[in-house]
Amino acid sequence: MKLSPKMKKALNDQVILEASASNSYLAMASWCEVTGYQGAANYFYAQSDEERTHMLKIVHFLNALGAVATVPAIKAPTSSYTSLEGLIKTALKNEQSVTKAVHNMVEIAQKEKDHSTYAFLEWFVNEQVQEETKFETILQKFDLLGRDKLGINEIDKFLASEATSPDTTA
Repeated sequence: MKLSPKMKKALNDQVILEASASNSYLAMASWCEVTGYQGAANYFYAQSDEERTHMLKIVHFLNALGAVATVPAIKAPTSSYTSLEGLIKTALKNEQSVTKAVHNMVEIAQKEKDHSTYAFLEWFVNEQVQEETKFETILQKFDLLGRDKLGINEIDKFLASEATSPDTTA
């Protein structure tokens, strides 16, 4: 099977997005760790690993089709945040950008009647629903538990429990 140049570019662009997301979550984890949010740090270290796994899925897909994946250089992510809530909002915005890119690739696959790539991308469509929902749920916790030290401590504990839950979708 041969990928169109447009689809190959879109998939390689997605490799960049996934690599950037992995680095961004790594920077978030580091900030959380030095700020004292160990549960959040563990959560974002795991998120970083998950995004790298997503990137590798696309790399392997491209390579299997003989459309050699491009390993990108990426710019350094933001590494300074003012609050845990602000960091979570940034993570949600990042996931929304990834969702938009995934949907764009699906549209290309549909237009080009590229059924193999379409089938491959279905996993990413479902994954993005889960990713956005995770961060929306975490943001709801700020409204439910509060933004004082006790509320944030409970959110950090929640993130710790989420970091240890096995992810069967990646």
